[in-house]
Amino acid sequence: MHHKARGFGDRLAYGFTKTLRFCADTFFAKRYGHRAIVLETVAAVPGMVGATLTHLRCLRNMCDDQGWIRTLMEEAENERMHLMTFIEVAKPTLFERCVILGVQWVFYLAFFALYLVSARTAHRVVGYFEEEAVISYTHFLAELDEGRAANVAAPAIARHYWKLPDDATLRDVVLVVRADEAHHRDVNHGFADVLAGRPAATATAPYPEHADEIRLAA
Repeated sequence: MHHKARGFGDRLAYGFTKTLRFCADTFFAKRYGHRAIVLETVAAVPGMVGATLTHLRCLRNMCDDQGWIRTLMEEAENERMHLMTFIEVAKPTLFERCVILGVQWVFYLAFFALYLVSARTAHRVVGYFEEEAVISYTHFLAELDEGRAANVAAPAIARHYWKLPDDATLRDVVLVVRADEAHHRDVNHGFADVLAGRPAATATAPYPEHADEIRLAA
């Protein structure tokens, strides 16, 4: 599903997303496990930034958040669990850890500034990010199905978090991660629509069931 850009802010968000997509495709090619490690580190930033700034705005204005804070915090936690899962699948190299460190700081500061200037555009950026994430995980599934990537056993942390069976594989993990991203896509596009004064789309991709408590040593 693709949200058609409307107005300058949407086109800016879409162009920015496509630029980052080109960089990721150039750097990682079909190394989807390693791509996921770096990109999920970035993906966990917007939810925390949005939740923090929404929280402060609601305190200043003494108004209700309409459930946005909890939703955005859950998004940040969910993206962090994606990262923790793929660290178990594709061990990051020292170089990739350095890339993560640099990219995270640059993106955090840039997204924080963007959210202050235009929360609507910031949520639209995330919506387009998630569209690209769904595409990437769909390509990852094709690699697994066609035997070009090893369909290893699902890490224990993933089985616990998504309540997967003991015999779950990497393919099962990619399916639930893709479903998570589709849900975040629709939620953030919906938030952007609300901030633009338009009704949010009623259709939102379902969210997989997650563990009530996170135990990293599961």
